[in-house]
Amino acid sequence: MNDSKRISLLGVIVEDNAASDQINKILHAYSEFIVGRMGIPYHSRGVSIISIVLDASPETASALAAELGKIAGVSCNIVSAKN
Repeated sequence: MNDSKRISLLGVIVEDNAASDQINKILHAYSEFIVGRMGIPYHSRGVSIISIVLDASPETASALAAELGKIAGVSCNIVSAKN
């Protein structure tokens, strides 16, 4: 295992469903680092929540979060394992 990689969880909240094409293009570009993802539509609140598990360097995880965070109506945050 590469010591520079960590398991991370990227939480994404999508407030504008029109952003889904942009989100999917970015996630496709990072697909080699994505272990799995789960999307949950929360209809009563008008948002969607995406949980993405990554096996990537902290820099790669941060770059992905930064790209997603630039999209209007998208918020995200990362939690990483200590090792």
